[in-house]
Amino acid sequence: MPVDPAIQGMLSLLEAMGNKTLASGSPEEARAAFRMLTVDLRPPDSIVPVSSTEDLVVPGAAGDLEARVYRPEAEGPLPTIIFFHGGGFVIGDVETHDNQCRTVCRQVEAVVLSVGYRVAPEAPFPAPVEDCLAATRWAADHVAELGDDVERLVVAGDSAGGNLAAVVARLARDAGHPPLAAQLLVYPGVDFGDGDYASRTENAEGYFLTRADMEWFRDHYVGGADVTDPRLSPLLAGGLTGLPPAVIVTAEFDPLRDEGEAYARALEQAGVPVVHRRYDGLIHGFFDLAALSPASAEAVRDTCAQLRRLLER
Repeated sequence: MPVDPAIQGMLSLLEAMGNKTLASGSPEEARAAFRMLTVDLRPPDSIVPVSSTEDLVVPGAAGDLEARVYRPEAEGPLPTIIFFHGGGFVIGDVETHDNQCRTVCRQVEAVVLSVGYRVAPEAPFPAPVEDCLAATRWAADHVAELGDDVERLVVAGDSAGGNLAAVVARLARDAGHPPLAAQLLVYPGVDFGDGDYASRTENAEGYFLTRADMEWFRDHYVGGADVTDPRLSPLLAGGLTGLPPAVIVTAEFDPLRDEGEAYARALEQAGVPVVHRRYDGLIHGFFDLAALSPASAEAVRDTCAQLRRLLER
């Protein structure tokens, strides 16, 4: 099907404005541009209401990390969702993903802990992985202060954050701590190798995330590391049996579509319960476009409903 009309209007406007790829600038310039799109230009009436938010710090692998807790209008005990932001491991932070966390908090009726892990190129692989694992351990140890339901601890993230959530789910399983009830992977990048994915070619240009952007992110984050390391490419990891149930979301016009769907199949083949949704007409980044696109809003509602159903007790 064609690109959702509301999203196509945004893409056409960006093109008319001479939209530059992230790869054409520095990390600092890319961060400023991303913040403008996600924070500075956000209409006040589009901010999703929640019961409360609290800024705090949580321990990372090499020092304290900024974090934010979102609480819903619901009685406890509640699930706790540890959310890792996207942004290619380079440009995102707690603020750029504020509304996404608010949405998940409200629609899933869960406490959300958003983690501001270190980013590249200042802190390349494996620093973000180590930070996210440390924050997940902290959340497990402090679940009574969060959602207060130790049996419903979830890791989640979009794009790069989806990669980190998938990696943390496997590392946590191998360490036996913490026990995770589910993983929510929103258009995750799961293979830094040279896999033959048609979506990387079909959607290489014109749909917000470009092939050049992906290569720019990879250069900053991966450096000279072995791309087959399962902490980089969870799709290439063996032994997926015993991982927590997954909700995996992909978008038709996303270069990461096919590898996310390959990961869903790999989990299913390993006996892991998987709910996979491909949302036709949508692009990478749609999870933050609900205020612009009714189709995106419906996809977000469906995603949250699938996770909520998975966590029902």
